[in-house]
Amino acid sequence: MKRARSNWHGAVLVCGKCSRKIDGGFGPKGRSRLAKLLGKCPGMGKGRKAAIGVIETKCLGLCPKHAVTVVDTRRPGEWLVVERGEDVAALAERFVSLGG
Repeated sequence: MKRARSNWHGAVLVCGKCSRKIDGGFGPKGRSRLAKLLGKCPGMGKGRKAAIGVIETKCLGLCPKHAVTVVDTRRPGEWLVVERGEDVAALAERFVSLGG
């Protein structure tokens, strides 16, 4: 078994089904997916060198209308419902400032 190290202090799980249902809904034109925009924010990303990993999952089971379900793995008891068009940079800052 091989092992690989990462710099992740936690991960953010973004519901892929919610993202598909609202056709992106984020960014300047409202066409980008939340996971993609979160991954581009400072301190967050998909690679092993990011401080906070961003993972788009299958359905998380909570299906809000016109919003995306997000779970921070460092606070699994607190699920967020991010409405279409919310400020992604402010959301990313929240995750990074929690101790990342």
